[in-house]
Amino acid sequence: MKLVVIAHNIRSIYNVGSIFRTSDGFGVDHLYLTGYTPHPEIQHDTRPPHERQRITKQIHKTALGAEHSLNFAYRQDPLPLLARYRTLGYTLAALEQASKSIMLSDYKVIPSKLVLILGEEVQGISTHLLERCDVTLEIPMVGKKESFNVSVATGIALYALTVH
Repeated sequence: MKLVVIAHNIRSIYNVGSIFRTSDGFGVDHLYLTGYTPHPEIQHDTRPPHERQRITKQIHKTALGAEHSLNFAYRQDPLPLLARYRTLGYTLAALEQASKSIMLSDYKVIPSKLVLILGEEVQGISTHLLERCDVTLEIPMVGKKESFNVSVATGIALYALTVH
């Protein structure tokens, strides 16, 4: 399976590091960090040196080197990525609680090429991104809390989508 993850507007540096490590563990082909998601130092980085070094160091605490072994890029706007991967035949899947979501445990159509979109920790994925997705996947919750931490949810979803 060809698998791409787009992490859009993730606020926590430690969640980003965990998403790197989890994505590497499940064989994700490419991780895109978009919007205000913190990202490790990149070529032609325009952030002040002290800021990019601090963020890179903090991401490393939970990524544990996955930021070096996993293909990743930073893009401000995720929409061109969605359009590009759609033309390449990828299914665009949002990981979100929504009125039309399908429970991850009920999702039986596992495409050969998938983009998994993750959203901001509290507000989730914006409507304008959800509208561009082919499917919205939701993780069933049985406890009192309404959602999982985004990095934990990433692990659950990647496991469900890759191990069959």
